[in-house]
Formats: sequence, C-alpha cells, structure tokens
Amino acid sequence: MQIKKLSVQRKLNIGRYRRLGGEFLWVGSGQAVSVLGMVVGVRLLTGVLEPQIYGELALGMTAAMLVNQVVMGPLSNSSLRFFAPAREADEFPSFLAALRGLLIRASGVILVIAALSCLALQFAGKSDWVWLVVAAFGFALLCGYNSVLDGMQNAARQRPVVAWHQALSSWGRYLAAVGLVVWLSPSSAFVMLGYVMASILVLFSQAWFFKRKIISSVLNNPVHVQAVVQKRWETRIFSYAWPFATWGVFTWAQMVSGRWALQMFSSTQDVGLFAVLYQLGYYPITIVTMVMVQLIAPVFFQRAGDASDSSRIRYVYAMNWRLVSVALILTIAATVSSIFVHSLVFRLLVAPEYQSVSWLMPGLILSGGLFATGQFLAISLMSSNESRILIAPKIGVAILGLLMSFIGAFWFGVPGVVGASLAFSTVYMVWVFSLVRTRRNQLMSMDSSLSPSFQDAL
Repeated sequence: MQIKKLSVQRKLNIGRYRRLGGEFLWVGSGQAVSVLGMVVGVRLLTGVLEPQIYGELALGMTAAMLVNQVVMGPLSNSSLRFFAPAREADEFPSFLAALRGLLIRASGVILVIAALSCLALQFAGKSDWVWLVVAAFGFALLCGYNSVLDGMQNAARQRPVVAWHQALSSWGRYLAAVGLVVWLSPSSAFVMLGYVMASILVLFSQAWFFKRKIISSVLNNPVHVQAVVQKRWETRIFSYAWPFATWGVFTWAQMVSGRWALQMFSSTQDVGLFAVLYQLGYYPITIVTMVMVQLIAPVFFQRAGDASDSSRIRYVYAMNWRLVSVALILTIAATVSSIFVHSLVFRLLVAPEYQSVSWLMPGLILSGGLFATGQFLAISLMSSNESRILIAPKIGVAILGLLMSFIGAFWFGVPGVVGASLAFSTVYMVWVFSLVRTRRNQLMSMDSSLSPSFQDAL
C-alpha cells in the first residue's frame, strides 16, 4: 500500500514538474522573442533616426513612464496579486468590477495630466512637442490596460497568451514606428504614433483572449455583483496599490533623471546615445531576470493566498530566498560576458554613430541585474501584502539616484549617468535584501521545523 502511494505521488510530482517546465518554456520563449523584437527595432530605428531625434523620443517616453509608475503600474500589480485570492474566495466578479472602476478613475487622472502637460508646453513655447506628448500619454494609457489584462492572464498561468502578447507588442511597436517614419518623415512624434497603433492592436487581442480564456472559464454562470463585496475589493486593491503609487513618483524621477540631466548639462544627442545604451544594456538583463519573476510570482501569490495563513507566507519566503541566487548568477555571468563582446554587439545592432558608448554596456548590465534582483526579493514582501515596507527603500534610494544622476551628468556626461545607475541599483538591492532577511528570520523562527517542498506549489 505504501509503495503504491509513493508511486502515485511520484507520478504527481512528474506531472507538476512537466507543467512547470512547459510554463517556463512559454515564458522564456515570449521574453526571448520580445527581446529579439526590441533588438531588431533598435537597429531599424537607429538606422532611420539621428541621435538627436532618438533623444527626443527618449524624453517623450518619460511621460509614458510616469503614467506607468504612478497610475497604471500599481493597478497592474494588484491584478496579478489578487487574481488567485479572488477566485479562491469565489468573488472574482466583484474583484473584476472593482478593478474596472479603479481603471476608469485612473484613466480620468491620466487625461487630466495629459491636458495640463500640453498647456504647460504651449505656455513654455514648446508647441512642437505637444503631439509627441499626446501620443506618449495615449501609448501609456493603452499599455496600462494591456498590463492589467496581462497580469490576470499571468496570474491564471495562461503562459502562451502572455508570451504571444509580449512578442506582438515588441515587434508591432517597432515595425509600426519604422513604417511611419519611412512613409512620412523621421519624427519622434511619428515613432510614438506607431507605438500607439501597435498597442491598439495588442489591446484588441488582449480583450479577445481575456473573454475567451478568463471570463468563459471563471464566469460560467451570470453572477450578480454585490456592491458591498465590490467596495471591499476596491478598498483592498487601493490599500495594496497606493504604496506603489507613492514611491512611483520618486522611482520615475530617478529613472528619467539621467535623460533630463544629460539634456540639461550636455545635449539631446547624448540623450539618444544613453537611450540606446540603456536599451541594449540595462533592459535585456532586466528582462532575462524578470522571466523568473513572471514564472514564479503567480505561483507564490497563489500559494500565499490572502496572506492570512503564516505557514503559507513562510513557505514563500523560504523558496524566494533560494531563487534570488539564480538571479545574481545570471547577472554576474552577463556582466562578465559583455566585457568581451560589447564592441561586437554595438557593431551588429546599432548604426555607427551610436557605437562610441559601447564600453559602458557592462556597467548598465550589472545595474539592471542588481535592480531586477532587488525586485525579485520584493516578491516576498508583496506576497504577504507588506508593500508598505518598501516605501522607505523605494523613495530613499530613488532620491539618492536622482541626485547622483544630475551630479554624474554634470561632471562626466553619459559615463557619469551610468555610474549613478549602478550605485542606485546596488544600494536598492542591499536595502531590500536586509528587509527581506529580517522578515524571513522572524517568520522562520515561528516554525523552525518548516521545510518547504517546491513541488507543493506547482
């Protein structure tokens, strides 16, 4: 009897690992195709845009980054975090209604910010930037909707759907932008318009798959949404999301500070050089590391549930602690490799006028990897609904990074901004590491006999 029981358990374990392997294959494939689209897109765009126009595009993108960090990003994180608890509590219709209501309000806020930004540009005599900013806010709004739907698809572990939309977004954005530039004229506004067109296509696809994969499976029968339950979910989502919005202002300022510091102390051309360097150095290692986050976060959030069971939270901390080491190994390997191949990468992937900054690529790869590792560590705190703990490190390190970016740009130009980014990421990772270790030790001391098995979460 015992042998038969062990055989059944072994088969279950094999099935779980096969499922996880299949999910990893889809996640990895989606991210790989997305990164490939970005690489090809950068090569095409740098071939048709001068560094100065590319710099204008990079500055315009800061508006989209603001919307993502402060308004839409927190709702996207909430959709990923609470999808499983809502289904577990059989309250998904109320959760969906609450999320829809918050999205409508968020959209109103974004439209007001966009209008005020355009008025400010008119009064400042920068009317030629208005259309770029309008397109940037439109792009940000569409990306926000896509991100929320993507979060729920990811939480539902619909990996092929997520992979498809990541690839479609990356390739469609760049191809549409290049097409408009070649057809009309080399303009940052036309590039952003191409991004908008591709995002509309992705949103239609997202809505179709969401209705087919989520609505049809979760809402098999018409369910009446109770106002009390919906209000409770709105409060819960807002309580979880507002810390993200609070530090989002500061993290956004830090993220864009390098571009605006270079614009202030150097030139728009240097902004373009840094933007290409960022896309080829910082962005890919972040994507590679975040593949693990995309794969593991839904598993951890599902395991944590509503965070009311301390034993489930201790499990998440224990497993996440082990997986952080993988992110660090990837970061170190990518950084060391880039020391030897950065010149070749830039010769192959960008136009000749952008290749002068290739030697700075290892620094941004290391910066991106360390920051992504810090984000990976933060999953533990988010799983236990302790996002407020992250307010101090997010805001404190962002302010430090902001100051260092302007100092670095003033004294050293592009190399100074890269150095500031590396310092920021290092301090952030160490700070979050300290918070997670302290909290993990507290939880583990509550039950020293805990020995989690990863297969139980699969």
